[in-house]
Amino acid sequence: MKSFIILVIAVAIGYYAYKALTGAGDSETCKEAFNHCMKTCRLTTTEAPASQACQESCRRDLDACGRRAIR
Repeated sequence: MKSFIILVIAVAIGYYAYKALTGAGDSETCKEAFNHCMKTCRLTTTEAPASQACQESCRRDLDACGRRAIR
């Protein structure tokens, strides 16, 4: 049992080391990037027109990302 636990820990460490060294899994999906953008808009803009402009920018970026993903 003790050797199994050590094996599981070694595999976990290897997995995270692989991700760190190769950058695997770092890319955001279009929807994740959109959600992050919208969150930033909510946190950084206080005026309604600026907030709307920021949100529209996020929507345009989402549309552009979706078009790139289709190609």
